Amino acid sequence: MSETQRLHIVECPRDAIQGWPHPISTEDKLAYYRSLLRVGFDTLDMGSFVSHRAMPAMADTASVLGQLEEEGIWDQTQTQGLVIVANERGAKEAVTFDSVKVVGFPLSLSPTFQERNTHATLDEAWKRLDAIASHCANADKELVVYLSMAFGNPYGDVWDAEMPATWAQKLKARVAPSVISLADTVGTASAEVVESVFAATTLEVGREHLGAHLHLHPMEGLDKIKAAHKSGCLRFDGALRGVGGCPMAQDDLVGNAPTEWIVEWAEKKGLWSVDQAHALDQSLSLAADLFS
Repeated sequence: MSETQRLHIVECPRDAIQGWPHPISTEDKLAYYRSLLRVGFDTLDMGSFVSHRAMPAMADTASVLGQLEEEGIWDQTQTQGLVIVANERGAKEAVTFDSVKVVGFPLSLSPTFQERNTHATLDEAWKRLDAIASHCANADKELVVYLSMAFGNPYGDVWDAEMPATWAQKLKARVAPSVISLADTVGTASAEVVESVFAATTLEVGREHLGAHLHLHPMEGLDKIKAAHKSGCLRFDGALRGVGGCPMAQDDLVGNAPTEWIVEWAEKKGLWSVDQAHALDQSLSLAADLFS
């Protein structure tokens, strides 16, 4: 397949686990991550360095990363490790791990959601991002900025279809992230809005610097994924079985895009291929056990 057309698929167990109502042990995470690393996903979003009180399910991220590094599993995969941070303290810790190649930061178009998500005003969030970008550059790590609420918000905060492109241009000029990932945080965007927003943002930053983190209702299928791809997006986040999503959606049926759906669609179009099909089957089986 052409590298200019090939998809970049990000599997997000962190997003699935952090919102799961039942604790998942470090041992179960390690077993799950080992299987996911054998599949051949381009990136594995596997943890976060944020307040343990705010995100207790991710309190063992350092232990998980340290154990996997000791096992040498990263020498056997092309998958990049990604973690999320919310401030400079988290970034300083994240960049000390060799397995962390990518650091992600959530920046919201909605000031209300920024406060709820990271306990920071937008001005404070931009300053945090400046510091995080500096740590990433010094440690030779890639930076991904997730533009939360990129397709509107439930709080009545100002939003229009041009805002994501405008913010993306500002991000490119100010911190030059490797990827700007547009997030349909509450899963309410239509495929038509997704297509138009991605088309405009692609013109500003180029498709090689653009990603999609879209939350879906099962009845939608992959309509929004296909719409983003039609407008040039080649990087997609998902979680096996569609687990996870945003609690702000207030809809148990709105979750992450099921990665297995994305893989099946992408393989049929010749846009991606699984390194080891049996490893994907094993991961799906483990996901069924963990998230049941």
